[in-house]
Amino acid sequence: MSLSEIHLMSRRLIVCALSAVCIGAVIAGESKSAGREDCQIGTYRFSDGEIVDIARFEGDTFRWRKFDGTTGVLHKKGDGSWTSTLGWTDHPDGHTASFTHCATGEIEFDGKKADRIPFETTDAMFEGHGGIKLAGRLVLPKTNDPVPIVVLVHGAERDSARDSYALQRLLPAGNVGAFVYDKRGTGGSAGKYTQDFDTLADDAVAAMREAKRIAGTRCARIGYQGGSQGGWVAPIAATRAPVDFVIVSFGLAVSVIDEDQEEVALEMRLKGHNQEEISKALEVASAAEAVFESGFTEGFERFDAVRAKYRKEPWYKDLHGNYTYLILPYTAAELREQRKQGKAFVFGTPFRYDPMPTLRAVETPQLWILGEDDLEAPSAETSRRIKTLIAEKKPITLALFPHAEHGMTEYEVASNGERVSTRYAPGYFAMMRDFARNSQLSGTYGSSLVVKPKMEPSPTSQDRK
Repeated sequence: MSLSEIHLMSRRLIVCALSAVCIGAVIAGESKSAGREDCQIGTYRFSDGEIVDIARFEGDTFRWRKFDGTTGVLHKKGDGSWTSTLGWTDHPDGHTASFTHCATGEIEFDGKKADRIPFETTDAMFEGHGGIKLAGRLVLPKTNDPVPIVVLVHGAERDSARDSYALQRLLPAGNVGAFVYDKRGTGGSAGKYTQDFDTLADDAVAAMREAKRIAGTRCARIGYQGGSQGGWVAPIAATRAPVDFVIVSFGLAVSVIDEDQEEVALEMRLKGHNQEEISKALEVASAAEAVFESGFTEGFERFDAVRAKYRKEPWYKDLHGNYTYLILPYTAAELREQRKQGKAFVFGTPFRYDPMPTLRAVETPQLWILGEDDLEAPSAETSRRIKTLIAEKKPITLALFPHAEHGMTEYEVASNGERVSTRYAPGYFAMMRDFARNSQLSGTYGSSLVVKPKMEPSPTSQDRK
């Protein structure tokens, strides 16, 4: 694979770019695939109140997911019926579906009838930072009552959020509104793709204001949910305009450089390497990170020297990291050439940004949801830092899900040693819904360990105006 081809893999590149993280593919209310409309796509309610969401997945398959976190992929059989495989695995899970009557808003799942839930949907174009036109969508429960609204803040992915964020329907199905928008340079939004947190925070504020404008009196309260890279952006946005809450999912309270270092160390440790070997791996990662941080303009000599020093050692093959691995196979000359051609990984990423001062400055209640087994955004140091803020009486709630990784999914380990996600952590969706309602958690949410703030929630955004 050439370096230019690697460049196209930017969904995984730098700062947790959300592989299974965005919760599915094509989930807009009226989505299109290969030039056709898919009447299957929607969120459906059974007679007992349970819901199931159907979204376009890869090729001609559909991903289903329930609010309890169970999920799978539906595959069409020759007779027109659909059978499911578990999570992101290829194991049959026994679930079935029928879409014979989906054009009238009805499907069958496991032999039970379910009716499509109607939403009030408004598409809009609005101006982000620098006047860039951004494409957004407000999805509200079909009722006249005021509801909380969650503004969904991007991770580092380059796909259209309006096409790929399932929360834009899962939350309204739980009587919480959602505003989804395409990050600049993606989907229907203009501008150049960037990972500059300041610019993205201004865009998030603009999205929040547009959601409030459209919703009018339907907006009871409003806040952000940022996954992965969005966990850096959403708190910044919360310091620039009043909101009622911030939810960070599988984000980080450390810098982008620290993220790569932590991932390298964790992966090497899990593969059985000792501290001396881990230290050598971190030395290589540090040299690679310097190349990224320079915008591919310097650091090549050091990078070449440290690779030559360790390349033949047995542990070297296990060196990965969040983005170090992307340039390990390539010479300094190849990397310089890619920079000249504008194909290097230069997105304005603030590699040394320290989120802690921002987190201390945020006055609104925050919910941090972390996976204990997260490899892309290792949670140990972030969890420790969030607990420090809680001890300082900041209005932060921390929820740690055991056996959950990036994307808040549980997993199994395949025969090749790779993790394969099987479902979302039980309680994850309900936790976000409940916090959006009143900035509090009550009861239990799966097996999560919850640390609550040591003070009363701060005033609402209306009170602080």
